[in-house]
Amino acid sequence: MGRRLRHQPRPPEWPMRARHANEQVRWRPARCGCPGSRDVRGALGGRGADCRAPRSELRSPAMAPAPPPAASFTSAEVQRRLAAGACWVRRGASLYDLTGFVRHHPGGEQLLLARAGQDISADLDGPPHKHSDNARRWLEQYYVGELRADPQDPTENGAGAPAETQKTDAAIEPQFKVVDWDKDLVDWQKPLLWQVGHLGEKYDEWVHQPVARPIRLFHSDLIEAFSKTVWYSVPIIWVPLVLYLSWSYYRTLTQDNIRLFASFTRDYSLVVPESVFIGLFVLGMLIWTLVEYLIHRFLFHMKPPSNSHYLIMLHFVMHGQHHKAPFDGSRLVFPPVPASVVVAFFYVFLRLILPEAVAGILFAGGLLGYVLYDMTHYYLHFGSPHKGSYLYNMKAHHVKHHFEYQKSGFGISTKLWDYFFHTLIPEEADPKMQ
Repeated sequence: MGRRLRHQPRPPEWPMRARHANEQVRWRPARCGCPGSRDVRGALGGRGADCRAPRSELRSPAMAPAPPPAASFTSAEVQRRLAAGACWVRRGASLYDLTGFVRHHPGGEQLLLARAGQDISADLDGPPHKHSDNARRWLEQYYVGELRADPQDPTENGAGAPAETQKTDAAIEPQFKVVDWDKDLVDWQKPLLWQVGHLGEKYDEWVHQPVARPIRLFHSDLIEAFSKTVWYSVPIIWVPLVLYLSWSYYRTLTQDNIRLFASFTRDYSLVVPESVFIGLFVLGMLIWTLVEYLIHRFLFHMKPPSNSHYLIMLHFVMHGQHHKAPFDGSRLVFPPVPASVVVAFFYVFLRLILPEAVAGILFAGGLLGYVLYDMTHYYLHFGSPHKGSYLYNMKAHHVKHHFEYQKSGFGISTKLWDYFFHTLIPEEADPKMQ
């Protein structure tokens, strides 16, 4: 006879673990009249223990006990962490540890480091630009506690005032629901691919609310491993192929009498001299930038039908997972196995419509364009380019695409086709500068 399972109630001081769409499950004090939920980090700034409730307690928000008080730090404690190299900022009396985000900041490391220890409430509203709702939600994932007054130094110009007395501009701080049970959609402790297909009409909004955590897609460890890629595997695998094809087809171009349109007419066919090699190679790279744009815009950013479980899953595995976790470094470049299928398709297609040497040179240029695209994409997420440089502008452009303008700004390596097809991210008119 099987054992009867008895429900053991959890002590009232243990917080319930909510599964929120953005995994915002850390308890914090109520803000703007709505309950908060944040995991309080310890006195040393590390992540606190993750106390979890049994499954039976995840059914109704009414069963959630009152959250424990947030951790608090004096100005002296914050200064010690800043002196140790941490990058803490505050928003009113709320403290955030952005040390792990510094290198990802689209404005560059120095811009964020220069604000360490300062109140960034006004900076969120600009200039140079107003931060999006997604950027503000992103900030909440780095919450560590509240700033409190130091009893030994009560005259700190109000910087250490309790959270209840610190007010921020309502225009700067939107009314967010930290735990929204209508968006309690996925179990982050399980692979996500099989869950997202059931999100239906909520999928598009959910997938464009980024989180600062890695994603697991598959149950199988083997398949999961094949879905991840280190960035340097791309040049290691494809650059030797680019060099081989370039040399091989250049020799073919110099030794054979290659003619364009010879399959249609002999009288009007064109001889292809070896001097056009560089032109064909660069043309292949240019063609890739167009292919990159079209794939990103029309395939990666298709909106799957809400009633199609499998198309939602397909979209998530192709690109949605990247928008959900934009700083998951293991999923920023195309895995070699599926990439090989796509590369083979383009090679066969070019061979069918062009002479072998011409097709091979165009393909080699396009393949190098793909390598540069993947490396650029990785750098835009993890690099820290110099302010004013081309890559600095592209990084700001791409991060805006992730956090606010998902329906524009599709170019990764260049904005050329965004200009041509009128999908540039609009320039913001800063109200403070008008």
